[in-house]
Amino acid sequence: MKPLPLLFLFLSGASNLPATTIEEALAIAGRWEKTIQNERLVPHWLADGESFWYRRETRDAGEEYVLVNGATGAKKTVTTREALQLPPPPSRRSSVEGLWTTKASPKSTVPISVTFVNQTDELINVYWFDYYGKPKSYGSIPPGGKNTTKTFQGHRWRFDHASTNKPLAILTAEEDGETLIIDGPPPKEVVGEGPAVSPDGKWAVRFTAERVTLVNRETKDSTDYDCAVPDNATFLGTVSWSPDSNTFMVPAVVEVARRRIHLIESSPKDSPQPKLEELEYIKPGDPLPKAVPVIFRVGESVGLVVADDLFLNPYQTDSNLRGRWSADGSEFYFDYNQRGHQLYRIIAVKARSGEARVVVEETSATFVDYLETWRHWLPGTGELIWKSERDGWKHLWLIDVASGAVKTQITHGEWVVRQVLHVDEEKRQVWFLACGLKAGEDPCQQHLCRVNLDGSGFIQLTEGDGEHEIQFSPNRRCFLDTWSRADAPPVHEWRLCEDGSKIAEIESVDAGELLATGWRMPERFVAKGRDGKTDIHGILIKPSHFDPTKHYPIVEQIYAGPPSSYAPKKFGILSKQHQLAELGFIVVQVDGMGTNDRGKAFHDVCWKNLKDAGFPDRIAWIKAAAATRPWMDLTRVGIYGGSAGGQSAMRALLDHHDFYHVAVADCGCHDNRMDKIWWNEQWMGWPVDESYARSSNVDDAHKLEGHLLLIVGEQDANVDPASTMQVVGALQKAGKTFEFMPIVGVGHGSAETPYGTRLRMEFLIKHLSP
Repeated sequence: MKPLPLLFLFLSGASNLPATTIEEALAIAGRWEKTIQNERLVPHWLADGESFWYRRETRDAGEEYVLVNGATGAKKTVTTREALQLPPPPSRRSSVEGLWTTKASPKSTVPISVTFVNQTDELINVYWFDYYGKPKSYGSIPPGGKNTTKTFQGHRWRFDHASTNKPLAILTAEEDGETLIIDGPPPKEVVGEGPAVSPDGKWAVRFTAERVTLVNRETKDSTDYDCAVPDNATFLGTVSWSPDSNTFMVPAVVEVARRRIHLIESSPKDSPQPKLEELEYIKPGDPLPKAVPVIFRVGESVGLVVADDLFLNPYQTDSNLRGRWSADGSEFYFDYNQRGHQLYRIIAVKARSGEARVVVEETSATFVDYLETWRHWLPGTGELIWKSERDGWKHLWLIDVASGAVKTQITHGEWVVRQVLHVDEEKRQVWFLACGLKAGEDPCQQHLCRVNLDGSGFIQLTEGDGEHEIQFSPNRRCFLDTWSRADAPPVHEWRLCEDGSKIAEIESVDAGELLATGWRMPERFVAKGRDGKTDIHGILIKPSHFDPTKHYPIVEQIYAGPPSSYAPKKFGILSKQHQLAELGFIVVQVDGMGTNDRGKAFHDVCWKNLKDAGFPDRIAWIKAAAATRPWMDLTRVGIYGGSAGGQSAMRALLDHHDFYHVAVADCGCHDNRMDKIWWNEQWMGWPVDESYARSSNVDDAHKLEGHLLLIVGEQDANVDPASTMQVVGALQKAGKTFEFMPIVGVGHGSAETPYGTRLRMEFLIKHLSP
């Protein structure tokens, strides 16, 4: 592809792109950095269980320290942490708390200060792990020396012997003001008691593929169990002991050959020759292992193989069988997710007889969203709190474990329980986040609620029209509520758990400095979807130089994956979208039908139909927005996305080229038969049938109209890059004109690399200019 000039001249006329260069658009994010302070507030709790202090950022890139009285919400602000007169955080020693795995630093926005102390007798080198897990040098510390460093909460640091360059410690920065002591070599691996040892310590289980043996740890006497396991089954996985140390379970597994894919690293840094990498990668329709629980009892010599009538065809991608025991050791419980995801059970197995029964059963004509299953066991009362969509909405149900009967539907209504935060077993209350509660609000915005386990006493504890994030005080008398919207900066409120009443506003984030740079607040918009009844929500982003007398092409960022919802609900700078808007586009994001968090009917649109991607709702939404916004040019509409969004971006030019004219598709799972098993069988079902072909961009490549750019990273271990190559081949066979850019040396999300981002901008400008 011939590169475009970086400067696009501004020509007079209402329909031309402005004179913003790609370089300027990419650089403008630097103007937005550090213009927002205190977007996130991290409380450091004090001894009373509700008072706390936090670090407050100031506009001059400085900081203050604020002490909050939990009872009254009164604040005291000082300029140094020492002025708070708090006891210092305890020191941590690397020989005790070293983390011996290399992990990328999380993208935390919580600044903290830590002190590294070298208590070894030699020089150590200091490295910070970046967001990709790559070490960056931060100098060295002499023997007996120390170094105080500003970092962010959760960031990872590595310390090496300078003389040998061998790792000495890897530590995570956790508390503001803490001291991390590097005091010696990594601890030797300590072999603990492990799951093979009974809770009372008397017994140990040893097993090979063919035999299970119980060993008395005092006398060393052993018992080999006889067991008629299924044909071709071997003992794999882990031992699971009952609490009373009388019974244990070991799974017998019928293993299968696992599919492997191959990635070529064409240009490795340490060799002129390419390298081949082989990965285990299970795809839809592939055979899966099957595990059957085998129950063994102390004092007996025969294992009980549990009859598999209730779990004949499990969806299981590993060889282990995880579960739990009842408090008295009489039953073992495990989950059965039937392949195809239309049947889900919690199964109980009696320890003495091996008899199996169903505790909970979910069925669906489309899919059971097993990724959203949740349960909380109440051993003291023999009950189970279970999240289910059996009435069409994600709600909580109280189940009697002994009978499997529903005792109570705890929550109900046309709204969704998103996340359970706490169960108070003594008060028999559950605290959770829910969405869709308030008419007039975005139905995906989460609020904190509480309800009694008998379904009474429901109360919504948060108020503001926005997305709410909750941090409870340790004594659970109060909570910190941080809420915001895409068009409203965060507010931090201190509230009572009893009734949600506000004690005090702790902070209100000021976006004035950000807005002064020319950054524009996203505009929220609601329109009816394909059925003319359902509200569809999304946002529009305008360039800083927006002129309502001009006409702007529209670019949609799409991700329509069924696991969640994606149009921004909370405040953020959204740098990528705003950078693109600066080039003279109106950038939109919309959640159409088929995405999650809006009830089962809304979600079910995706079933065996991933090509739909909510397009009828998206198109209706964009048209409705343009009807009252004459500056939106419906004759120039582009779309871009990655992964599932890449699949959808290309699909726009296959099925909806009368509306979309340009698409950039990055690392797309263009044929669901080529992608990873969990995503695709969850939404497309099993066995693999003609619905997979109906959603295949490869099979429909001949339908392409419009301008398409395909991008893929050659080392994509998430979506098999052969999926993109197959669609390239199908387009070539169909005689279609398109552009293709593989990116060397990168994995998934290649369009978000500097080169990929520039390429996407160039392509959209090239084909959406007048």
